[in-house]
Amino acid sequence: MLVLPAQLTHAEAAACTRMLAQAMRAEPQQVVADASGLQEFDSSALAVLLECRREALLQGKAFAVAHLPARLRQLAGVYGVADLLAPAA
Repeated sequence: MLVLPAQLTHAEAAACTRMLAQAMRAEPQQVVADASGLQEFDSSALAVLLECRREALLQGKAFAVAHLPARLRQLAGVYGVADLLAPAA
């Protein structure tokens, strides 16, 4: 499981994306990003999650997000990407 940091804004996005991409290589067939720890974030968090999804699909793995905060779910809806961030079972 990939664990998102407490703070994920534009300033942290690039480093977080690199860290998660590296961690994703060790994940089995399904990659789950745990967003329960997110406290301070902006739309860059969506960009990071979408990049993780893209990378997972390139590796032939399924991708899901667990515990997406309501505000981030709303942002995903506004940007039209909510369907790409499937909730984890």
